[in-house]
Amino acid sequence: MERFNTIIGKDILAAKGFLYSGEVVAIPTETVYGLAGNALNEDAVLKIFKVKDRPHFDPLIVHTFSKEQIKKYVEEIPEKAQILMNRFMPGPLTLLLKKKKVIPDLVTSGLDTVAIRVPNHPLTLQLLEQLDFPLAAPSANPFGYISPTTAQHVNNQLSGKIPYILDGDATTVGVESTIVGFENDQTIIYRLGGLAVEEIEKVIGKTEINISSGSNPKSPGMMNSHYAPKKEMMFGNIRSMIHKVALTLPENKIGVIAFDRFVEGIDKKNQIILSSASDLNEAAKNLFGAMRRLDDSEVDVIYAIEFPEEGLGRAINDRLRRASV
Repeated sequence: MERFNTIIGKDILAAKGFLYSGEVVAIPTETVYGLAGNALNEDAVLKIFKVKDRPHFDPLIVHTFSKEQIKKYVEEIPEKAQILMNRFMPGPLTLLLKKKKVIPDLVTSGLDTVAIRVPNHPLTLQLLEQLDFPLAAPSANPFGYISPTTAQHVNNQLSGKIPYILDGDATTVGVESTIVGFENDQTIIYRLGGLAVEEIEKVIGKTEINISSGSNPKSPGMMNSHYAPKKEMMFGNIRSMIHKVALTLPENKIGVIAFDRFVEGIDKKNQIILSSASDLNEAAKNLFGAMRRLDDSEVDVIYAIEFPEEGLGRAINDRLRRASV
């Protein structure tokens, strides 16, 4: 693999130049940083898979700069999809729609549907508007590891593997987009994410949640083990788990990801509270950063509590569950 002197900067023209030359660059979105390449260029798409060490059967999300642009790449837009587009795009929503042939099968892992969205980040929207192609952009991290929410996170993992990281500061949502598809007039949520189920149901009514896991996912980001730190991670009833492990590990080797208060009996310096205000949106924003901090610390095992199954708490639990598989 070619080695680069990776540059971090805010120069849209520089990022544009690398993309037009067939390279891949990191871009900011409101959810997480993406590893972007020309979605219509199979060689560029192959570089995305290679840099991430991502299996080719895991499809990618395509990014465009406007709702109108989506029509260039999909066969049809169901009525409910149009309603969601009008309400939530740009934003942390990805639609799974029947693709046109212009989208390479490599992007969709051979599926006849493409995951497509309009990200809500000013730098990336400016970049996309200057391109005459959409960008395929999974999270900018090695496959299966914690998603990056700052330019420095990307650099820590991919420095030397890509030429440019477009720095858009810390992400504002912090977890990946919600993926929504449509079958026989039924709205199906395939991945929980930065747009809460409740918000979707307010505008189109009841949805079905079909969060699949396995080696041949129908949508991106749905592998069994994903978003995981290098250290052992456990998720669930934190008090019973800690009681068991405390018999074999000293207190200073146990890390905790908590919601709004510390867990008794564990050194507070090894605990990270995601939102002292009990705000699930704030907790989601801080989740991946907390996982990274504990993964880089001296603890041997990371415990995460189960969050309320409402709002973005569902997406947080999904990420923690996959990280602990």
